Amino acid sequence: MASLLVVEDHGALRDALAISLGARGHKVVTADRGDKAIAVVETQAFDLVVTDLKLPGADGLQVLEAVRSHQPAVPVLVMTAHGTMETAVRALRLGALDFIEKPFDIDEMEARIEKALEQGHLAETVRDLRQSLLEPYRPENIVGASPGLLAALDMARKVAGARTSVLITGETGTGKELIAGAIHALSPRSANEFIPVNCAAIPDTLLESELFGHERGAFTGAARRRLGRFERADGGTLFLDEIGDMSLATQAKILRVLQDGRIERLGGDEPISVDVRVVAATHRDLLERIREGSFREDLYYRLNVVNIHLPPLRERGDDPVLLARHFATQLSAELKRPILSFSQEALGALRGHTWPGNIRELRNAVERAVLLAEGPAIAPEDLGLGPGVRPAGQADEGQWEGDAFQFRFPPGGVSLKTAERELILAALQRTHWIQKDAAQLLGITKRAIHYKIEQHGITHPTWTKNRPQGE
Repeated sequence: MASLLVVEDHGALRDALAISLGARGHKVVTADRGDKAIAVVETQAFDLVVTDLKLPGADGLQVLEAVRSHQPAVPVLVMTAHGTMETAVRALRLGALDFIEKPFDIDEMEARIEKALEQGHLAETVRDLRQSLLEPYRPENIVGASPGLLAALDMARKVAGARTSVLITGETGTGKELIAGAIHALSPRSANEFIPVNCAAIPDTLLESELFGHERGAFTGAARRRLGRFERADGGTLFLDEIGDMSLATQAKILRVLQDGRIERLGGDEPISVDVRVVAATHRDLLERIREGSFREDLYYRLNVVNIHLPPLRERGDDPVLLARHFATQLSAELKRPILSFSQEALGALRGHTWPGNIRELRNAVERAVLLAEGPAIAPEDLGLGPGVRPAGQADEGQWEGDAFQFRFPPGGVSLKTAERELILAALQRTHWIQKDAAQLLGITKRAIHYKIEQHGITHPTWTKNRPQGE
């Protein structure tokens, strides 16, 4: 049974609709004036509103606007004996689901109403699905208590209500999509789509079509019209991940959308207006890429209205332990394994690891441990942590505080060789494992840091063949 509002000043037609709809099991409320209908809409919830266009007190378009204002998800059917194409277009633009001209057959009207109710139910299901998909992005569900993460979430809350462009920076795997999703989930756009696009994962020849769509015949293989991500995100948020990998030609088109809110499909000749909030992210130094000529300076300033930086996992205090416990619970349910605790040695390994792969690496390590652990608690060897683990007892030897590296001696002291290795590791981590930058930070030559890296057996997955190479 649905709750319906019928607004019609002609008594016989109003009563006929009320009787026929009531016979179908619906609860029907009627109003003979537009102002009365508006008052009812402000205090009572409905599944569908059917309104005449020409009414005393307030016209049907005013009733429609009131429904959109107070119950935006409720479908509205507009009926009139004075219909013109201009009025129909205006009603549809204001959000009417359908436009019905009088006179009409009651059976036909009943069929239209039932179809509208089905569409409304489907739309509600889609909205519920969208909200469930946003659950991982809600700030209360994002795991971590480090100052850097909390500052990022606080900034997300502050900017969520505006359409302002946001640029999220941080190493790969630090959770930039989570922050982008949090901005969307907290915004007035949350009822609409949040669409992420990994610009680095899509070949440049396909990225333009993916973003802007194409018309049939726009290129070989374009057998039908396809909507791009911008059109799909209309009214919502588009997350452009790894925007630093985008070509200059595509950057120019993104800039145009940000400037005038219009796109053109490939093969199309008419601009299409879109209302999209753009959040971008990158692990690259965009200012450096501007100096190299591979990123547009004007686009950078359009995107970087607000900057949110996510620190790497190694700089997030005890967050690796909090995240590991969260992933262990989550993965135990997914893999149908008993929930395991972490031994003290495993916790030490989690705290001591440098996490070059950040949260993705941590999740993979926990998944491995959940699958392979045989005892009542996860042991260090279950995690399978490779390069990037500091020797036992040295996890807290030093850390960056501001712009200075503060060294703290462990109770039993430390060898000079070990201290040198840890300092080189800290410099590499600070410079995102770029050897020439680490050498500059340490005040030594590139040749010297290459020799030290080889001497201490330091490796990193991003280096060619996992061995230090010349720049």
